[in-house]
Amino acid sequence: MKKNALLKFSLIFLITLLSFHYAAAQAGRGKARIAGIVLDEQKNRIASSKIVIELRGRDTAVRETTTDQKGEWSLIGLGSGNWRITATADGYVPATMIYFVSQIGKNPKITLTLQKIIETEAGDGIIKDETSLDLIDQANQLFLEGKYDEVLALLVQFLETNPEAYQTHINIGDCYKEKGEYEKAIEEYNLALEMAKKDEELGKEMTAKAMAGIGDCYLRREDFEKAQSFFKESIELLPDNEILAYNVGEIYFSNQKMDEAIQYYALAIKIMPDWSPPYYKIGLVHLNKAEYEKAKENFTKFLELEPDSELAGTVRNMLNYLEKIKK
Repeated sequence: MKKNALLKFSLIFLITLLSFHYAAAQAGRGKARIAGIVLDEQKNRIASSKIVIELRGRDTAVRETTTDQKGEWSLIGLGSGNWRITATADGYVPATMIYFVSQIGKNPKITLTLQKIIETEAGDGIIKDETSLDLIDQANQLFLEGKYDEVLALLVQFLETNPEAYQTHINIGDCYKEKGEYEKAIEEYNLALEMAKKDEELGKEMTAKAMAGIGDCYLRREDFEKAQSFFKESIELLPDNEILAYNVGEIYFSNQKMDEAIQYYALAIKIMPDWSPPYYKIGLVHLNKAEYEKAKENFTKFLELEPDSELAGTVRNMLNYLEKIKK
């Protein structure tokens, strides 16, 4: 395998750690069960492979397990949603996939196939820089704590040893945006946009994320026309990505632009009808606008999809409240 291909696989794995998301979920807890098997290219089972699953969205729900002697694994207590599943094993290239977990029906068994690392004469292989990975772990935690200056210092340090990880400029932009330094944020997003042009595999996704970040900067500066332009272009790049549509809805929601928020939540539902978070947020929007029947309709749909989630009790209380108003 060529060095460039190996670097691509390595960066895909790093992106899982680098991403700061907007999409909300319910801590990833529920009643669903998933199971899978890890194989090599000759269909041999790989024991002791590490499995990491991460809920796509703002939530930081992460579950880990390892395969048994038969190369099999399973996890229970998961909520509905899109989970990124990554399998790693010594001597193999990591494999990753996005898998929609449902609490309603049985989830099909997952098969992940790992490719053996082929060393070149120069000894090229998967990046295994523990220091860099530790920096990203620290940055993720500090970002959640709102310590943006500390995050910036860590990300700059990370880029010094990993300049090819251009996605980091999006995360740096996110920090400046939260600090209210919008010009610096836009500058970082534009750096990511320029470098994404050379990335055939992930460039489109990174471009969409950077454009959404720029749109958020303009929205916060109340330049609604420019904001809408960047959001529209972002969505057009990934029209089948429900997470991106939901993220844009979240941005509008946090800026009290409810009509625009509901438009993008509805788009997320159109793309993924059985995904619960948009129904909850649409319910909140309608409740805020005193449109009680529409709020009830969406809260009921949320409970249908997520009867045992952490938010289920809150949603039931709101439905009881709406019933009293009706009477």
